[in-house]
Amino acid sequence: MSRLYLITGFLGAGKTTFLRRFLPLFSGEKIRLIINEFGEAGVDGTLLKELSPVLEEISGGSVFCACRLDQFEKALSQCGVDETILVEASGLSDPTGVRRLFAKTIRFPHITYMGGICLVDAVRFPKVYATARSSVRQLAASDVAVLNKIDKANPEQLEKTRELIRGQRPDIPIVETSFGQIPHNFLEILAASQQGDRENLPQVADLSSRKTTITIRPEISVYELSKFIEMFAEETYRVKGLIQTRDRGLVLADCVGNVVSVTPMNLPEPPENTGKLTILSGPKTHLTQALKTACTWYRQYIT
Repeated sequence: MSRLYLITGFLGAGKTTFLRRFLPLFSGEKIRLIINEFGEAGVDGTLLKELSPVLEEISGGSVFCACRLDQFEKALSQCGVDETILVEASGLSDPTGVRRLFAKTIRFPHITYMGGICLVDAVRFPKVYATARSSVRQLAASDVAVLNKIDKANPEQLEKTRELIRGQRPDIPIVETSFGQIPHNFLEILAASQQGDRENLPQVADLSSRKTTITIRPEISVYELSKFIEMFAEETYRVKGLIQTRDRGLVLADCVGNVVSVTPMNLPEPPENTGKLTILSGPKTHLTQALKTACTWYRQYIT
């Protein structure tokens, strides 16, 4: 019997970093990763390839929506009978129907659903909780909340985030951490929390988010790339992409809130999605104007 764990949480909460910490708990087991990205240009799958020989990447929509559910079900049907399946869901996913999908009497009798883990950004959660319905549904469908990035939060921010989690889910265990670090008994905490019904919310599309993809030419420098993103960062939820630069080669551009980071990458070969910068924002922002201004300033690097 294969075992499936779902990792969810809004954009930038630290799901990929958590996954790197989570994998060692399954030492010696056959691992299959299913990575679901919000943009057409997948980044996390590229960065996680070295962690498992079996990796399926599903981009351009949530695996729980009709647009990508068929790909998700196809990937599950290819799983063996004794695998540990780790699914990193899109930050915009609505996983409230996940238990129905894995009911033993329906489509996947060889897979046991072991529970959902919701990553929560200790600093940004109050903002996204108020503006993105998907964050509410992710918390509703999960069995453990991992309150991440506590090192960046002050006591007031931490307490506000705890109150929001407890207000919706007074029953859910909360594990507080930084950099996705988790205790050695985390699987025991998850197993003990598998009680109650998480299917009490209807599946409703989250129409509160907007996605934009920009192609950037490899002539751009790291400094120019950082400044370009900074011009519209305040109006976004998340910005992410693998970009080729003229002075540092391949870099990972990553922005959560208004914090921009550009990190050099050492990959065996450039992935197909190089040059694609994916931008996620809410509906009530000034992103369009800010993005137009940034593209005007750096027009020689934008296609």
